[in-house]
Amino acid sequence: MGNLNLSRFANVVLDEADRMVDIGFIGDIKYFISLLPTRRRSLFFSATISSKVREIIQTFVVNPVTISVKETDLVENISHEIVKVASNERKVDKLHDLLIQEGFDKVLIFGRTKRGVQKLTNELMERGFKAGVIHGNKRQGQRQKTLELFRKNQIRILLATDVASRGLDIEDVSHVINYDMPASYDDYVHRIGRTGRANKKGVALTFSA
Repeated sequence: MGNLNLSRFANVVLDEADRMVDIGFIGDIKYFISLLPTRRRSLFFSATISSKVREIIQTFVVNPVTISVKETDLVENISHEIVKVASNERKVDKLHDLLIQEGFDKVLIFGRTKRGVQKLTNELMERGFKAGVIHGNKRQGQRQKTLELFRKNQIRILLATDVASRGLDIEDVSHVINYDMPASYDDYVHRIGRTGRANKKGVALTFSA
């Protein structure tokens, strides 16, 4: 009771494969796969796969087949803009001025740290915006509740760290705002991929000093 015999499973599915390898789960992944039968079906999914990660993943499979639906690095129906913040301006005030503009109907804002996105969420709520936040310090139930409110348009602004940029499937996100610069190009691609879905138009805004 309480044990799972993985030798009886013939399939392994790893979503966000590049991230799982990149953030240090490679040891855990190797361990779990070692418990599976030698003859198995392995499915790895990711929006981006670096050459380094690809080499690691291929050690788990024999004669792998790669299926890609990628046409270009950046979706053509997403417009990309830089938001300049002058030295005499407060960043949060600049964000406020954007959010009150027409068309900012459903906005996903990315920050670098858990503390940072929580602080920004509190500030926006004090200013009267209907906003929620998801990050690593939130329990799973709290994150799911916040996501559901965002999906149902009961809050129109969702703030998140990069963990939330992967695997989110939310319809009709009008804008993605990079309040803090992403750490890498791949992170940028994952973030902005939350808008412009299902052939709809989207806008990606990146704050810059």
